Amino acid sequence: MRIVLVGPPGAGKGTQAAYLAKNLDIPHISTGDLFRANISQGTALGVEAQSYMKAGQLVPDSVTIGMAQDRMEQSDAVNGFLLDGFPRNLAQAEALDEILKEGGVQLDAVLDLEVPEDEVVKRIAGRRICRNDSSHVFHAIYNAPAAEGVCDVCGGELYQREDDSEETVRKRLEVYHTETEPIIDYYRAQGLVVTISALGKVDEVTAKAMDALKK
Repeated sequence: MRIVLVGPPGAGKGTQAAYLAKNLDIPHISTGDLFRANISQGTALGVEAQSYMKAGQLVPDSVTIGMAQDRMEQSDAVNGFLLDGFPRNLAQAEALDEILKEGGVQLDAVLDLEVPEDEVVKRIAGRRICRNDSSHVFHAIYNAPAAEGVCDVCGGELYQREDDSEETVRKRLEVYHTETEPIIDYYRAQGLVVTISALGKVDEVTAKAMDALKK
């Protein structure tokens, strides 16, 4: 299967992508991983991306599209893939259509994870990270530490990242509504969109997604 995963920040795309890719036996291709791999390996696209990032500029669509195309053409993606974070806008969606058309294949589904905006803010703004070890993650509501502001694992101070503040989250949501949400209508016109609620436990959402994709 060839699937695109979309949804607002905080919808749990990364978590669901990993589970779904494993269940469907296809590679999980995330934009973040693509950038890290290309930059660390010093590929031409990675060098170009890094030059824009160091200058504090947005990486052009052409670079992101090139990285995604290279990855989709690798041997493990011959029978399918799950795209997470790509396409991010209409230009990238149109480019993806062209890439697939050239390869004689097409998308099977676009899985839209739906989460109310207030829930997104609650999920992200409630995150607390340990200063000693960033892998120690808590949540003010869903996974509160025994003592407020103190990591249960190592006793380090818990803090809220700047990116997780309510103001920043709402700005990220504005960008999502403006840039990424239009691709849902683009794919809906092609009859590809499957929308599910991303509320509930991780395994419950995965089960809903698998059921929807089977249909």
